[in-house]
Amino acid sequence: MGLPPHYTKAFRIKSTARHPRRHCVTLEFVSSPNVVIPAGPLRAFAQSLLQAAGVPAQHAHLIADSLVAANLRGVDSHGVQLLTLYIEALQHGNVDVHASGTLAHESGACAVYDGQNGLGHVVSQHATGIAIRLANTHGIGFVSVRESNHFGAAAFWAQRMSRDGMIGLVMCNATPLVAPWQGREHRLGTNPICMALPGDDIWLLDMATTTVAMNRIWKAAANGDPTIPPGWAMDADGAPTTDTQAAVSGFPMPLGGYKGTGLAVMVEILCAVLSGGAMATELGGLRVRDRNMRVGQAFIAIDVARFMPLDVFTDRMRRLREMIKNTSPAPGYDEVLLAGEPEWRAEAGRLERGIPITMPIWNALTAIASRLNVTTPDAGSIMD
Repeated sequence: MGLPPHYTKAFRIKSTARHPRRHCVTLEFVSSPNVVIPAGPLRAFAQSLLQAAGVPAQHAHLIADSLVAANLRGVDSHGVQLLTLYIEALQHGNVDVHASGTLAHESGACAVYDGQNGLGHVVSQHATGIAIRLANTHGIGFVSVRESNHFGAAAFWAQRMSRDGMIGLVMCNATPLVAPWQGREHRLGTNPICMALPGDDIWLLDMATTTVAMNRIWKAAANGDPTIPPGWAMDADGAPTTDTQAAVSGFPMPLGGYKGTGLAVMVEILCAVLSGGAMATELGGLRVRDRNMRVGQAFIAIDVARFMPLDVFTDRMRRLREMIKNTSPAPGYDEVLLAGEPEWRAEAGRLERGIPITMPIWNALTAIASRLNVTTPDAGSIMD
């Protein structure tokens, strides 16, 4: 079918650097064949797929909202492509769709939450609420979670805390797919770290402790991309590679070498050691079917008002932002970008023009819809 005039283009994240080895991200028009669909219909489609797979409606709505929020921000690795893995895990009985977890222990500003193998988004919703409640009482709230499942993009939860006037910090351990620096065996996860601030579009950090999240490498494989950028991954022997299939069989690259490994272990401590949950090689994963995922998560809320009025904090952050933004760009760059800017720009474009989804991923989703007897929404196609 043809596209409405305002859906004739869609954005994705790209390097702005004119030097091929520099990676300052901004937007470009999509150049590969895709389907494009507005956020609303895509969200409803995702919710219908989840409900057809046995997820209660309220929980399906939460998960769909999280996935489409990631797509809107250009973080497609944590968007609706995850539905194929989520639904497969449900059909194999690896997740208890009826469990929501329980508060295992609370003491002052600290708590441990047992997810009881429930849906990661549902567990995270409860843990985020507890962290906010504790921060309102004590000025800070720290919830360490055990026995959970994949919770989508960490930014979704950090932003929930920031909307309540909190600095939101979110971390999780993950499937052991990463070799520690100087090693060549799977021991650690990509173990992301996220920090969100109250106020609109000031600063939002969401990063793996590897150069990229493993989902970006799998996304490249799913799309049939033969190569990935330098610095993303190592092959099975621990040598750097740009071959997509060698990367899938190998390891994502630790961020900054030994520093990335150090950060990953830090996340492991806060999410798994403190929670009493599964650690490192004890975890399963989205692509593991012989055991539960057992992921750990950490949610930290800091009440800004305990330090200064919120508007003063926001003004100070904007001053800091401008101090950095006003830096003259280095040769080969158009501007200095801060954490969160590429995603906010992507969101503005995709809210206006729709969300592009590559054909391999769309075909996989429509195949699931056919099996589950779910109606597939109309989607236009684009190719630049």
